[in-house]
Amino acid sequence: MNEVTIYNNTNEELPYQEIIEKVVNKALEIERVKNASCSIIIVDNNYIHKLNKEYRGIDRVTDVISFALEDDDSVLIPNGIRLLGDIYISLDKAKDQAKEYGHSLKRELCFLAVHGIYHLLGYDHESEEDAKIMFKKQEEVLEYYGITR
Repeated sequence: MNEVTIYNNTNEELPYQEIIEKVVNKALEIERVKNASCSIIIVDNNYIHKLNKEYRGIDRVTDVISFALEDDDSVLIPNGIRLLGDIYISLDKAKDQAKEYGHSLKRELCFLAVHGIYHLLGYDHESEEDAKIMFKKQEEVLEYYGITR
């Protein structure tokens, strides 16, 4: 069984926690990941800006940052659960992007969470080919729950 823990480090109420957890677990199921743990930390723009600057050298706000704790299956905690890492999502940026893209905050938060989990699993979108693979997988998960644009 996988464990997805969501922490809200903002002063705002976090909607859609249950569905965010479901879509991340669905991505893990599709990728045949078992006995794994990850955290999703919801933050504001200031916090994610600091993370982006400190860890990526990019001095601007971003929507999601993933910090993988493993490059392979070797990182385990004593009970045998794989520690995948942490996903930071800016609630402020998610709200702005939902408006900008003309879809719901639910869709944006779920997209960012699934995007983050695929990064933790080693996917990226540096090349056009890799982007097609990653984004197709993300859409498959979101469509399973009827979360569309």
